[in-house]
Parts: sequence; structure tokens; C-alpha cells
Amino acid sequence: MKVKRNTLLLLACLVWSVAGFNILRIGLIAYPAYRSVLNVLLSVLVFVVFQKFVFGTLVKKHTARIRSYIEERHFFLKFFDGKSFAIMAVMMFGGIGLRVSGLAPEQFIAVFYTGLGAALLLAGVLFGCNFGKAVLADADVQNKIEQEGE
Repeated sequence: MKVKRNTLLLLACLVWSVAGFNILRIGLIAYPAYRSVLNVLLSVLVFVVFQKFVFGTLVKKHTARIRSYIEERHFFLKFFDGKSFAIMAVMMFGGIGLRVSGLAPEQFIAVFYTGLGAALLLAGVLFGCNFGKAVLADADVQNKIEQEGE
């Protein structure tokens, strides 16, 4: 199942947006009982740390990798490399394990998941923006080629 190069950015957008939305939703559902200025600031801190040091870097790295592909069509799972899929799996199983085991208190789930989910959702949105930019850039190149041929 091969897709166009830019479609890989769209797939990354969808995967990270869905994951971010679900994690953010879990955090926000738990949040009302723990709403305080300190907890909101902690959620913002989690968001900033994950966005700046993890997901922001990941979006730039994978967008550059995908845009550098010479071939137009690629296997649909190629929107990430093996390391990124491993990180995603560890995060998923770790998060599910924390919630199911009861090791993490609900306050932690509220604060941490809200910040993490927002950062993941933003990563998805950024992949979507990069998809839009790539489509527009490719359309510009195609228009220039067509104009030169006239």
C-alpha cells in the first residue's frame, strides 16, 4: 500500500492528532476535581517541555525526512521511522499500564495527560500544516513547469 510522499505528512497528522485528542480528553475528564493554579501551571510546564524537546523536534525531523524523499510513492507506514514507532509503543503501553495498575494517582493523570495530550495534539496540527505547505509548494513547482512549457 503505497501513498504519495505528501500523504505521509497527512497520515502523521491524523495519527498524532487522534492520539493527542484522546490523551487530552482523558486528562480533562480527570481535571475538574484537581483544578488549581498550581496544577494548571504544571500542565503548561508538561506541555512546554514535551512540545519543545520531544514533539516539536520530532515534527521537524520527520517532515524534513519525508520531504527529502526522491520517489513520489512510499509504503504508508513510512511516515515514521522504527525508533519513532518504538517510542509511540512505549508511551502507549506505559500510559495504559499506569492507568490500569492504579500506580498513578488521578491528579497525576489529570495534570500530566492534559499537558502531554495538548503537546501531542499540537504535533498533529503541525504535521497538518506541513502537509498543507508541501501540497502548496508542489503545486507551485507544477505551475512553474507548466508555464515554462507554454
